[in-house]
Amino acid sequence: MSKFLFASIGRKFMMSITGLFLLVFIAVHLGLNLLLIFDDSGELFNLGAHFMATNPLIKVMEPVLGLGFLIHIVWSVFLEFQNWKARPVKYKKLDRSESSTWASRNMLVLGALVFTFLVIHVINFFWVIKFAPESMQTIRVDGTEMENAYVLVSGLFKASIVYSIVYVLGAILLGIHLSHGFWSAFQTLGLNNKYWMKRWKCVANIYAILVAVGFSIIPLYFLIKF
Repeated sequence: MSKFLFASIGRKFMMSITGLFLLVFIAVHLGLNLLLIFDDSGELFNLGAHFMATNPLIKVMEPVLGLGFLIHIVWSVFLEFQNWKARPVKYKKLDRSESSTWASRNMLVLGALVFTFLVIHVINFFWVIKFAPESMQTIRVDGTEMENAYVLVSGLFKASIVYSIVYVLGAILLGIHLSHGFWSAFQTLGLNNKYWMKRWKCVANIYAILVAVGFSIIPLYFLIKF
């Protein structure tokens, strides 16, 4: 098993599996975040955030999610290093712009930028909600007392144009990253015949656009309305 994981195909397989797992998480996370703009009272988002924070299954999945992110990042860097090491002698650089997309040629750079955005996001929101709930306001919704996550998230968007811009840029970079990563995962798993690959690329583009636009709408909503 260890030989498979450290072989080229094994590393790519792990990248694909963890990538698909993260695609599902991103979709769920986006769905929850969009509750911010559907209810200005904050009740819907607070209920959703409270459910995610207290549901036993979600609690079990949190370390799995963290491990998935870690494996995906480490494996991507390792793959890039192996590819670089396999070409120790520089050769004439060919123009591959017509045979591959810009995203596919710059996945590591995009991944690094998305990771930087993720760290900023975690520090401002997840870390506070998870490890410093005493610093947050509380609210009672349907008879249940909970942290007012809506005030925390919306407050930062309203107060900081810079953070809102960074958030939009992060959403766009994530979308670009996903536009290649989505169909590439299915290709690695062998689902890449001439019929399905066109469909995967089409779905990938739609998914990437929805993610980029969906996440970008949230800070823009608070900046424009408030």
